[in-house]
Amino acid sequence: VDTTLCVGCRYCMIACPFQIAAYEYDDPLMPRVMKCTFCYEYVKKGDLPACVKVCPMEVMTFGKRSELLKLARKKIEHHPGRYVDYIYGEEEVGGTSWLYLASQPFEKIGFPRLGKLAPPRITEGLQHGLYKYLWAPLTLYVVLGGIMWASEFFGEKRSFKVKGPKGSGHEKGGKQ
Repeated sequence: VDTTLCVGCRYCMIACPFQIAAYEYDDPLMPRVMKCTFCYEYVKKGDLPACVKVCPMEVMTFGKRSELLKLARKKIEHHPGRYVDYIYGEEEVGGTSWLYLASQPFEKIGFPRLGKLAPPRITEGLQHGLYKYLWAPLTLYVVLGGIMWASEFFGEKRSFKVKGPKGSGHEKGGKQ
């Protein structure tokens, strides 16, 4: 999540099929959505992400996606009885940053069945249309509402000068 662009709309939280993105309330004036950054600070220095370094079973591997896909295919090919012939995350929701191999079908171990199209692609037309075309009418409604309020507010102050029909007792200074 690019914190310089994030406005806190939480669309990414809704779109994430894995419920990874989380809302941080550390700064009440500028809350932001955060998710795993693969320990960018460590990787920038040539180190591995913390989860890969501390994994006691050494089952996690970090690297470029293309290299990880090649490695996953080799593992499946060399150990057909150990792994299901499927790389979870290769095509799900447009391809994920995490890739998984398993010895059982992924549905059996709780992975969601996902389509190939990323959820933001489904709704981006609506979202962009709302943001692009909503501001002009919204501004117009606010301005018109302000004019209506002002005319009503200032109109009430002038209403004391209104005269009714003669003899009705509503004339200024008339009988009550």
